Amino acid sequence: MPLSWSFKQEIRNSCWIALGVISTTIGLKGFLVPNHFADGGGMGIALLLNLLTGIDVSLLIFIVNLPLVFLAYKRLSLQFAVRSTISITLLSLFVYFVQIPAFTDDKLLIAIFGGFFIGLGIGLSVRGNSVIDGTEILAIHLSRHGLITEGNFIAIFNAIIFLAAAFLIGIETAMYSMLAYLAASKTVDFIVNGIEEDIGVTIISPKYKEIREMINVDLKHGVTLYKSDGGYHNPDGTPRNILYVVITRFEINKLMREIDLIDPKAFIIQNKLRDVHGGRFKKKHERKNRRKKG
Repeated sequence: MPLSWSFKQEIRNSCWIALGVISTTIGLKGFLVPNHFADGGGMGIALLLNLLTGIDVSLLIFIVNLPLVFLAYKRLSLQFAVRSTISITLLSLFVYFVQIPAFTDDKLLIAIFGGFFIGLGIGLSVRGNSVIDGTEILAIHLSRHGLITEGNFIAIFNAIIFLAAAFLIGIETAMYSMLAYLAASKTVDFIVNGIEEDIGVTIISPKYKEIREMINVDLKHGVTLYKSDGGYHNPDGTPRNILYVVITRFEINKLMREIDLIDPKAFIIQNKLRDVHGGRFKKKHERKNRRKKG
């Protein structure tokens, strides 16, 4: 009997979660914990409490994140909360039972590679539709109540953690810990968003027809055309035609070169996009899933 698509998806989620737990364990036990480094988010709180109280960091990871998982159940879904509970429990067990010797005592290597492995683990767990660091759940909760934006909360939250770290473990180690957090954040972005970063490009040019044809024929992308009224150097409000296209970052240089050949004076705006879904613009994983379903 063939497996249902939802069951296959859960198996895939479980694999991502397992890999995420292993990677985070390597980052913690092989780099940060033995060298008394901190991190951002809930992981950072667990590491600081470990330095203050001496309580095993594995238990603290579970204690710090469990209330945030309950919040995920209230705000997101039961399935997400269950996966996250499993992820955090597995991480706590791995950190407690798995023995990994410290790979290095070089502070720069500790910061870079410790942050990389933790960021890789967090990103993989997100790929598995779960979390092993629940700080962002709290940020979402507060932003939905209009108390503070997600970005501001995370920035203030981590600033407090690293300020506390400066007092507890010294300014130099706290600065290296900030570097570890930045490495982790960049790795999470890369794992979650993938290498195919999407960019929205707005193009204003009187030669919009030629540019639209170039995008359709040469880049093989759809393009949206909409009308606007200019507000500068256009006092009579003559309608203008504006083009909007979504491409990957690998195609942006070619697009800019081709536009420059058609109209060097074209006004171009680029915006990084967090996600693109549906329409004619299909990411690799969307095309792959569609073929499997078919």
